[in-house]
Order: sequence, then structure tokens, then C-alpha cells
Amino acid sequence: MKKLYLNTGGFETIFNDLKDSFDGELVVNNNEYTLNIKSKWARGTVKAVRFEKEMSYVNFDLVFNHDVTLSIESLPTAPVFFAYCEKGTIAHSFGANGAQRKIKSNQSAILNNTSVINSVLFFESHKPIQFSLVGMPTTFSAKEENVQMVSQLKKRFTTDSGQYLYIGSKNHKIIEKLQELSKIPQKGIVRSLLQKSILDSILEIEIAQHSYNYIKTIEPIVDLATRQINEIKRISNINIIEVLHAAASRNYLPRIFKEKYHLSFKPYNQKLAS
Repeated sequence: MKKLYLNTGGFETIFNDLKDSFDGELVVNNNEYTLNIKSKWARGTVKAVRFEKEMSYVNFDLVFNHDVTLSIESLPTAPVFFAYCEKGTIAHSFGANGAQRKIKSNQSAILNNTSVINSVLFFESHKPIQFSLVGMPTTFSAKEENVQMVSQLKKRFTTDSGQYLYIGSKNHKIIEKLQELSKIPQKGIVRSLLQKSILDSILEIEIAQHSYNYIKTIEPIVDLATRQINEIKRISNINIIEVLHAAASRNYLPRIFKEKYHLSFKPYNQKLAS
């Protein structure tokens, strides 16, 4: 059995610890991390995206060659983690000798731990495991626009004991969002905006489905998220060269925005005061 310990540290520190523990190769591109592992310990990939002082997303697709326990210290940002198991089984306990609860394929879990006792994950050898984690800090170091979301997360998914674990069935709308997240073709800032928008919508759906009047609450959230994502995609498809050429003809410029990109454009005709 291989026992791993993740101490309190930043996102990059955690990935470097995993790289060293599994003899993997780490590639970092802007806010995205890809850890490729092909060693005596395991094979597969760990992919992640991180937003500074905000949410994070990690996807594990691995086969361990030995039984593995991963002991994780409480993080100072007290994040709530949403786990979605696509294949295999993960076992969790508070403390190495605590009672284990299993998260099976097609199940989801919600975890928060602010106690002095570590969270421990258990993985069996030679059994493929695929799961995703979405994490959101519950401290108010998050950006100001997320204060309301942080407040809702703390209200629903934290306890006075400092230990919270919920295991339930998967939500199909969230699974669709995760699939959309994994297939984003765009690059650069547009890619980052789409990732952030999709992760925001996943957290909103989780808050909604653990609230009263779930059916009434969930549809507006999904519709709004879809509109925001589609708007980002549409704007990202604007051909800047074509727009610059169109600028030579003031009559054609409004038409190209309206007919091709479905965006309104009003020319600026204000006269200077004489």
C-alpha cells in the first residue's frame, strides 16, 4: 500500500507533490494543469483548472498499481468539494481509522472539512477510477461578486463540528455541464471565461438542488447559464479582420453585427458643439 499526505499548500504545491509521489510529468499552461503518470505506482492523467482565490476543477482518470491512501489536511480556505464519480469506487473517512463511506460509480458527494482531523481517500489497486472535483473556498477571500454564493455554500454544506459529508445520486444536468467543460475547443481568455461560467453554473445547481423549491429554482439557473455560455461563444467567433474591413463602410458595419453575429450596433453620430 502507498500512503500519501497532502499538506496545506497552494494549488501548484499540491500538484508538484503528486508529481513527485507518482513519478509523473507535469505540464502547466496558464491556469491549467496536466499531470501525466506512467510509473510503477499508477498510470493515467490528472487534469485541473484553477482560478486565483476562487474555485478549482480537477479530473482524475487513473489506474493505481497498488492500494493507495491519500490523507489531506484541512485547507485554510475551508473549501466545499463536490465530487462526481464516473467509474470505480472511492472510499472516504475522517481520519485514518474513521468509518469509511463509499462513493460509487454514478454517485456524487459533497465534502467540507475544517477540523484538525484529516480527510482520507482510499483507492483500490488495478481498478480504473474516474472522478471530478469542483472546489470552492468558503472564506471571504473570494472575489466580492461571489460573496452571496460563498454564504449559501457555508449555510448548506458546513457544520459546527467542521466535518460534512453527503453522498447521493448524480444530477444529470451537472453531468451535462461536466461533459461540456471537457469539450471546450476555444483557447486563451475565451476558454477561461467558458470554464468559469460552466463551473459557476454547477455550483448554482448544487445550491439549488439542496434548497427548498428545487424545481422552481433550477430551471432559471440552467437557462441563465446556457445563455451566458452561448453569448461568450458567439462573441468569440467574431472575425475581427472582417469587422475592420466593414468599418470602411458605415452602412455595412451595423448589418454585419446584426445579421452574422446577432449583436446590436449603434453608430456614434453625435456632433461636436460648435
